[in-house]
Amino acid sequence: MTAFPESRRDDVVEILHGQEIADPYRWLEDPDSPDTQDWVRRQNEFTETELSGYPERAWFQTTMSAILARPRAGVPAKKAGWYFVGRNDGTQAQDVIYVAESLDELLSGGRVLIDPNTLSEDGTDSLGTFTVSPDGKYFAYGINESGSDWTTFRLLDIASGEPVDDVVTQSKFSEAVWLPDSSGYLYLHYPVSDGSEGTETSGLSSGRLTMHKIGTPQSEDTLVLHFEEQSTFISTEVSDDDRYVVALITEGTDPAAKLWLFPITSDGLGEPIKVVDEYRDEILFVRMSGDQLVLQTDRDASRGRVVLSTLDGDFTDLVPEGESTLQAVSPTEHGFVTLTLVDAQSVVTVYALDGSGARQVEISDGAVVGLNSSAKNADFFVGLSTVTDPTLSYVVSASTGAARALPELVRGTSTFTPPAVSVERRVAPGRDVPYFVITRSDLDYSAPRPTLMWGYGGFRIPIQTDYRPGWSGWLAAGGVLVITNLRGGGEYGSDWHDAGRLKNKQNVFDDFIAVAEHLQETGVTTSDQLAMHGRSNGGLLIGAVMTQRPDLFKVALPGVGVLDMLRFHKFTVGAAWVSDFGSPEDPEQFQDLLAYSPLHRVAEGTAYPATLVVTGDHDDRVVPLHSHKYIAALQHAQSGPAPILTRVEVNTGHGFGKPAAMVAAEWADLLAFAAHHTGLRVG
Repeated sequence: MTAFPESRRDDVVEILHGQEIADPYRWLEDPDSPDTQDWVRRQNEFTETELSGYPERAWFQTTMSAILARPRAGVPAKKAGWYFVGRNDGTQAQDVIYVAESLDELLSGGRVLIDPNTLSEDGTDSLGTFTVSPDGKYFAYGINESGSDWTTFRLLDIASGEPVDDVVTQSKFSEAVWLPDSSGYLYLHYPVSDGSEGTETSGLSSGRLTMHKIGTPQSEDTLVLHFEEQSTFISTEVSDDDRYVVALITEGTDPAAKLWLFPITSDGLGEPIKVVDEYRDEILFVRMSGDQLVLQTDRDASRGRVVLSTLDGDFTDLVPEGESTLQAVSPTEHGFVTLTLVDAQSVVTVYALDGSGARQVEISDGAVVGLNSSAKNADFFVGLSTVTDPTLSYVVSASTGAARALPELVRGTSTFTPPAVSVERRVAPGRDVPYFVITRSDLDYSAPRPTLMWGYGGFRIPIQTDYRPGWSGWLAAGGVLVITNLRGGGEYGSDWHDAGRLKNKQNVFDDFIAVAEHLQETGVTTSDQLAMHGRSNGGLLIGAVMTQRPDLFKVALPGVGVLDMLRFHKFTVGAAWVSDFGSPEDPEQFQDLLAYSPLHRVAEGTAYPATLVVTGDHDDRVVPLHSHKYIAALQHAQSGPAPILTRVEVNTGHGFGKPAAMVAAEWADLLAFAAHHTGLRVG
């Protein structure tokens, strides 16, 4: 049996709801303690020693480096008369933002407005959000350091590209929302730090909706709205007619929202008009229609509908609920555009303001990853990706739905050619779980092959066949890729989401297990050739499934996962996830959480699959303590010969903004580990 790095076991026991709960690795919750840092160092050294002996690693390192070196561009946006796009020539850690006065100028190159690669020596500082003042003068951008959720807002003068001496700090989960006269913007402010990312606190307090005036110090900013309830989130925008600040108020990650309108007056903001003042349904503002509001909602419509609402909150259908799932609605000069999912596949449709004149936009197959439109623009932009190709953007007429692809946005050449693939839709019987099977078109799959399963199943987030760099690497090596659509996600509406959250969370794991069993029953793969991967809530999925069915998989790859379900709510933004997971403070929900909590289901004397857990030492969303404690418990319990490893990335967070080289290196290690243990031969 492998001798893993030593992890001290302390005699920490709590009585929770009358039950004794041991927590021997609680000391690993403090990421800055010398003991934790020494443990991370020893674990990383152990992992590097193991992976360095894998012959597959060099092939995947070369392949993933080539994949991440492919030139790419994001989805263009038109704001206040300017055109913007993010580009990467394949050599840059972060995408560079270009600006132009016309689309033709942008397509021919444009001008560099900001290069985030100059913000830090190691390329770990990233551009999170950007907005433009209505007069077209200022570019307000949010910077996230080392992958953190914490945001600092800065300004550029767009015409000159020069920085403006105006800085706002301590924001999260927010962008700069400009007032109509361009005098300032609204943002969410968190005035007191919630401590280091792994230190237990009462969690992240609710953000304060704050107004900042350009040219004044942040200390003079004024409070607009604040709730004492922990994990209340406020998102804002200014209505397209410039009459209101629209505030959507939610409790944590629950999509049920209140909708308030703050009239914009010459003296500031008036008292709110509470259009919807209860947490009952998903409510999303689209645009104004005269004195009424166009909204997206799931009220009495699990798959969603578009409605016209009075200021009193009376709804009338514009686009009734249909068989497809309404994913997003965005305003256009002509009316609005919808993004719907038909069996987890994207459809874009334009409408007139009264809901008439539906025209489906003709774009190639793929997953929509960007929809940039405005009530002030006659055209809008759609970004599409596939399993093996990053974004291809289209410019679309809002009135006719006519679309034109914009491949010239991407500038440069690539040394990597993605493989041609086949995508097949299947359903696991019994539980009726849909999934995609993706294979290389030129290979014979008549015999079982090494297979990588991907899943998420939570927070009403739909999973599609969109681009992730690792998919090209795995498919190029000849592996099978399986993408699952599990309960808890957003593919089939709010009922599908509800069937996989709170007391129903076990359904998510059972769905994933059902797909794994169906893959083996139908000869796609075997238990000795099957690997599974997921990140964040998907990391929870992998952790739960491998402790419930360790016999079903050869490899487990939990990434930045929520793995301690009894303490997740005590750190940073964790309390916001109670809407999906339930609260450990509630006696009944505590029992539900304990039943599947991956950390607490680890059993000594069990032969677990080969496991590689990945996390970031600066992850302040899903703090690294989850991965640390879980790895320590697995290594202590492992009775089989398979390695149990962790890979802790330094100076990175939950994943957003990670430099390209780090992305390539992480994928190379994950795929080499999966290939080595499932028998996928490369090179």
